[in-house]
Amino acid sequence: MTELHRRRLIASLSAGLGLSLGGLHPAIARALDTPARVRTGTIRDVEHVVILMQENRAFDHYFGTLNGVRGFADRFAPPAPDTAARKGRTVLVQPNAHKGEPALIAPFALNTRQTFAHMRVEGTPHAFDDAQNAWDDGRMGEWPRYKHNHAMGYFGRDDLPFQFALAEAFTLCDAYHCSLHAGTNPNRVMHWTGTIDAEGGRNGPVLYNDYDELGADPRRHGGYSWTTYPERLQAAGVSWRVYQDMADNFTDNPLVGFQAYRAADKATSGPLADLATRSIRTRGLDQLKADVLAGDLPQVSWIIGTAEGSEHPGPSSPAQGADYTAQVLDALTADPEVWSRTVLIVNFDENDGFFDHVPPPAPPSRDAAGRLQGATQIDAKGEHHLGGGRLAGRAYGLGPRVPCYVVSPWSRGGYVASETFDHTSVIRFLEARFGVAEPNISAWRRAVCGDLTSCFDFATPNDQPFFAHLPKTRALADQARGLPRRTTPPTPGTITPPVQEAGLRPRRPTPYRLDCGLRRDEGGAALRLANAGVERAAVFHVYDVRRLDQSPKRYTVAAGRDLPVPLQAAPDLDLFILGPDAFHRRICGAPTVETSLEAGRLTLRNAGPDPVELEIRDLSYGRAAESLRLASGESRVVTLDLSSSHGWHDLLLVEPGGSQRLAGRVETGAAAFSDPATAGPAPLAYSPPVLPGQVR
Repeated sequence: MTELHRRRLIASLSAGLGLSLGGLHPAIARALDTPARVRTGTIRDVEHVVILMQENRAFDHYFGTLNGVRGFADRFAPPAPDTAARKGRTVLVQPNAHKGEPALIAPFALNTRQTFAHMRVEGTPHAFDDAQNAWDDGRMGEWPRYKHNHAMGYFGRDDLPFQFALAEAFTLCDAYHCSLHAGTNPNRVMHWTGTIDAEGGRNGPVLYNDYDELGADPRRHGGYSWTTYPERLQAAGVSWRVYQDMADNFTDNPLVGFQAYRAADKATSGPLADLATRSIRTRGLDQLKADVLAGDLPQVSWIIGTAEGSEHPGPSSPAQGADYTAQVLDALTADPEVWSRTVLIVNFDENDGFFDHVPPPAPPSRDAAGRLQGATQIDAKGEHHLGGGRLAGRAYGLGPRVPCYVVSPWSRGGYVASETFDHTSVIRFLEARFGVAEPNISAWRRAVCGDLTSCFDFATPNDQPFFAHLPKTRALADQARGLPRRTTPPTPGTITPPVQEAGLRPRRPTPYRLDCGLRRDEGGAALRLANAGVERAAVFHVYDVRRLDQSPKRYTVAAGRDLPVPLQAAPDLDLFILGPDAFHRRICGAPTVETSLEAGRLTLRNAGPDPVELEIRDLSYGRAAESLRLASGESRVVTLDLSSSHGWHDLLLVEPGGSQRLAGRVETGAAAFSDPATAGPAPLAYSPPVLPGQVR
């Protein structure tokens, strides 16, 4: 792409979105126009990785209204258990925590343009117990009961100009989950070490914020005893450093809970003193900028924000967090040559208690008798709570989605990345770049969660069209700083579905090639869960719509494998199935046609004893309906032209015995576009089953 063509495209995109470069810090504007330094066309071109972990925001809470992501208009929001007030609801409708009127709540706009006090919205409970209870082993049906009504509040574009601009300039992950249904320290310990020591033996598991200060020793064991990832980098000769103000880091440095760093705090010379200098001493953003200008930025840097800059409800706000992130960018782009070799990852430790509608991938939990509620083809050792009480046997995570921006010269263009990630993915990215392994990461997480490399174009980053508009942040931050207190917004008196913006977004490729369908033989019926991808395991959530009071069954299918799930013979199946990257199947009644969908080829086989009339309807993309007649045992291949929908499909197959809905995307391994049908009002109810007698 010529420089003139690229600049005209940037101007066109900016004009179309109502953007301009006028509010941009001049230094950042110059640096964002700096191309990546390409030497090998691989991840080896990255010389510096900088990680800023912010605090306590959920993905829907920030980006449920953003176009081109899995947001509020998700047509496959999971079904929730019935209540007296509503049957057939999705999890986007929640009971009022106060048992008053209105009986039900949907996500509601905080609307800071109308009530600026909502910028400092009150936080919600977010410790291990209430986080697990709100998730409810996947049912997610009584969120406000454990998190309060205002957990359903969300921000939009007008509230978060910097955050939306950052997402539209670089790459936003819409399937990045916090690691655990828990609070700050457990998630940060996972982020820095790959484990919480779930099985004990090294003074874990880490479930609460017990060891977040150097002087505290509440459990009288002196701190955690396993090796952290910074220590592994040190041993491998990879330079690293933590930037923070030790007097004002909101107790967000989890390294202070480890015995090695507690010993280092007392050292005056030698390796321990060096460890302390790198990790538990003050080195603020002014020094970060100085290190960039001096050519002394380490290979790996962690940044721990101030309380005001953390974005945490209470001491901070989205506006103040935006200003802090802008300061980080200002420091990193102070030398464009350094920025041309640098990746900045901005993620959030956990969701506070703010609502997100996507069920987190997790291994199956264990019931009271120790039986898995589902199955996994990947060893899930270290992923279950071994303590007593009602949470015994529960999976620790993944937790709810949180925002994650991947900011670099290799990730420009406003992409969405929909591969499943969690906090261990950041360590995995460092592994991929620097070759330093982290053995603490469980086999299950390694199989299910990616390493963030799919967020980048290392081969041709400078051919990508992009625009960069990061508005000034100081004035809005000052206005938020001036608010006298936190505010609990009122519960709306009526339900209004939140609306997601229309418009496509470029998307990064994902590793998923998934399928699911009924199989029938002499032994009965089974659900075939298939994962033809070779890189990543996939978690399927199987909801029995007739028994939504029960937890969904979860099945982890290894890469390149199938998993048969036997089904009890029943004429009235109603299974609602979700997988990664908006994969969906719905099986109703007792259909006899077996399906397989691979690379745009829909294979149909009549497994019943009689001929069957089958109708194929397109529910979202305008493909013409067609009817087929299949003899007993006959197979037929239907070739689908998905070019106009960018590979996305949403088909309903109706036969006299029942129906099947097949939705998702046929992955090609190349960059593409988001689902054009994901826009508009949120689905507050799931569709009723299509049963026999409804053939048109």
